[in-house]
Amino acid sequence: MIRRTRHPEATVSARRTEAFTDGVFAIAATLLVLGLTSQSLGSVESEADLVTALAGLLHPVFTFVISFLILCVMWMTHVRQFEWIARIDNAGMWINNLRLLLIVLVPFTSSLATDYSDYLIGRVVLPVNFFLAIVAGWLQWAWAVRSGAIPDLTPGDARRLGRASLSAVLISAVAVLFSPLVGSAAFLLFFFDGALTRLLRGTDAPVDGVGRASQGAVPPTS
Repeated sequence: MIRRTRHPEATVSARRTEAFTDGVFAIAATLLVLGLTSQSLGSVESEADLVTALAGLLHPVFTFVISFLILCVMWMTHVRQFEWIARIDNAGMWINNLRLLLIVLVPFTSSLATDYSDYLIGRVVLPVNFFLAIVAGWLQWAWAVRSGAIPDLTPGDARRLGRASLSAVLISAVAVLFSPLVGSAAFLLFFFDGALTRLLRGTDAPVDGVGRASQGAVPPTS
């Protein structure tokens, strides 16, 4: 149970929130491809024309791949968080809903990054979208630590995992700073996420939901 002094009846199992979040991530990732299907190849009358037309899609394809992979990273973070979060209250659900609101905006901001990359706003809007969504995910873990929604982790382990989640926040913030110059290519900085996560987490914290710090049990993996 969430360790609150006020009525614990205000909390519910986190499983339905977890399932709903999985569905929203899946839909957002699928809708990303619509940004590619809306691109016109123009008049194609030969193999050379087709090759030239496809080459013109390199930027939309790059933006699609980057957006899809960042969504996957965020979904993996969601999966790891809910390996530990046992119950959730209204505050936790609304923080999660805020993150999902930002997630469902990704197909739209991704299309803006594709169609208006010549403009500053077009280059910045997708990185800002991802940054805010990642911050919302970090805030959800901070809520879980403060509310006691992760009873199978010691407070020290929970804080160490929270510091590890700061990796994505920091990298996405830097990506926003570089996006006016390079647009979505700034997300290539996420190649450093693993190393920075290990550095911030330290060596004593549980890894990817393996190991129950307070009980010594091992939870099922997804």
